[in-house]
Amino acid sequence: MLLQATEIVTAPINLVSQISKIAIEYAPKLAGAVVVYIIGSFIIGRIGNVVRTALHAKKVDPSLQSFLYSMTKVLLNILLLLTVFGMLGVNLTSFAAILAGLAVGVGAALNGTLGNFAGGIMMLLFKPFKLGDLIEAQGFTGTVTEQGIFNTFLLSPENKTIILANGALSTGTIVNYTTHGNLRVDLVMAVDPGVNIDHARKVAIDAMLKLPTVLDFPAPEVNVLKVGDGMTTLGIRPYCSQGDYWTVYFGAQEAIKNAFDANGIAGPIPHRVIINK
Repeated sequence: MLLQATEIVTAPINLVSQISKIAIEYAPKLAGAVVVYIIGSFIIGRIGNVVRTALHAKKVDPSLQSFLYSMTKVLLNILLLLTVFGMLGVNLTSFAAILAGLAVGVGAALNGTLGNFAGGIMMLLFKPFKLGDLIEAQGFTGTVTEQGIFNTFLLSPENKTIILANGALSTGTIVNYTTHGNLRVDLVMAVDPGVNIDHARKVAIDAMLKLPTVLDFPAPEVNVLKVGDGMTTLGIRPYCSQGDYWTVYFGAQEAIKNAFDANGIAGPIPHRVIINK
């Protein structure tokens, strides 16, 4: 009975002693971890500001600026937390294995999405086109209305929204019609083979230059593409700004047709040869 009473009295004393021992042992580690976390958080904030300033100075796309800034802070904070846990004596080997497994699993599940993500990053960095450009890619033609991390949006001439995956877009062929500031409109018109080519060329060029949307420089061109099949085929090439492409495409043909009619320049007449045997 006396032994049990002694144990009851000494148990709290032993518990307090153990707690004190643990506190004395881990207090420096805890204090150091807190100090490292506070200093690390301050440094990460400064690094984030430097990254944001550098991206802004390089005139990187705003959406990419936000993404790179956030990604930099997330990665640095993960590194800081791992450092703090290591100072507290936490075994990071199993934790790192879990992270690696999660990374592999997520990567396999999001294979196509990650490809689109990487393609979006590459295009935002190298800028093969910008908002408002008229491009042709993946078999589609349209004006770029939005460029995101995963998809690029085009507005087609038919006023349809086309959504292209950035993965395929970044690895395929992109034709940018806006790079040089003007576009050439390719038209084909046929005239009777007996028409004087120089006269038809002058009439067509004069008709195109009367249109306010046709550029004086580069000057419109009219060349012979083909002679045969009962006609002379002319390649007609006016230039215009990007926004006037379809206006010139339709307007030039109508203006030239009216000018040809007014100047007696006949169009081709289909011929059919019938042989009696």
